[in-house]
Amino acid sequence: MIEFVRNVRLWFAPEEVRREGATPDYRFSLANERTFLAWLRTALALIGGGFAVDQFLPDLRWGWRVGLALALLAAGVLCSLRAVNHWVRCERAMRRGEDLPVSRFPALLSVVVAVVALAMVVVVLVGWEG
Repeated sequence: MIEFVRNVRLWFAPEEVRREGATPDYRFSLANERTFLAWLRTALALIGGGFAVDQFLPDLRWGWRVGLALALLAAGVLCSLRAVNHWVRCERAMRRGEDLPVSRFPALLSVVVAVVALAMVVVVLVGWEG
C-alpha cells in the first residue's frame, strides 16, 4: 500500500521518476508512453460506451441500462487510473534495471468487457421492451 501511495505521488511529479536509476534508452520510454496512451484510448472508449448505453437505449429496462452503463463507466475509470500507475511502475523499473512489473489488470478488464458484452447479447436476444 505504501508503494501505491508513493506511485500516486509520482503521477504528478514525473521529474522525481527521473532521479531514480539510469536513463533508459529513449525508445523504451517512448514505447512505455505509447502503451499509456493506448490504455487511455481504451478508457475513453469504455466511458463513451457507458454514456452510449445510457443515452441511446432509453427503452432498455432501467436496471439493465444503468447496470451496463455503470459497468462500462467504472471499467473506463479503472483503466485510466491503471494506465498512469502502470506507466510510473514501468518507467521506474526500466531506470532501476528491474524486470517490468506484471499485472492482472488486463485479464480483469477483459472479463468485465466480456461480461458486459454477454449481457448485451442477452438484451438483444430477449429484447429491451420492459
